[in-house]
Amino acid sequence: MVEIGEYEVREGLYYHKEHFWAKIEDGLVRFGATDYGQKALKEIVFVELPEVGNEVKQNEAYGTLESVKAVVDLIAPVSGTVKEVHEALMDDPGTINKDPYSTGWLILVTPSDVEGELENIMDFNAAVDWHKTLVEDG
Repeated sequence: MVEIGEYEVREGLYYHKEHFWAKIEDGLVRFGATDYGQKALKEIVFVELPEVGNEVKQNEAYGTLESVKAVVDLIAPVSGTVKEVHEALMDDPGTINKDPYSTGWLILVTPSDVEGELENIMDFNAAVDWHKTLVEDG
C-alpha cells in the first residue's frame, strides 16, 4: 500500500480512470471504488447494483453510487457476468467510505476477456503515478 497525499493506492489491484478498482481472485474479478473516488463523493448514502447474471461491459455503467454531493455511474473495469452482488451495501452504503478496498467492494464477476482487457486499465505502478498527478493537479 502507498499513500499519496490523503489517498491510499493498494498493490494487487488494477485501476480504472473513473476511480474504480478490479482485483483478480481465483479466476473471478472483484470490483470496488477507489479511495480517491469515495473521498471525492464524500458520504455515500445509496448504491444501485446489477442483478446476479447480468452482463457488464468494460468502460460502461452497471449501476450508480449516490452521495450527499452527487450521483455517479459505476463503470466496469472489465467485462463479464455478475456472479455476486455485495447486498450488505444496500443497508449500509457507507461501508464504501469506511473500507473501499475490502468490506466496501461492489460486485464479483466472471470475466469474459480479463487478459485482453487488463491492458486497458492501470496496474499498481501506473496507478501510483496517476494518483500523484491527481494530487499535484488538485
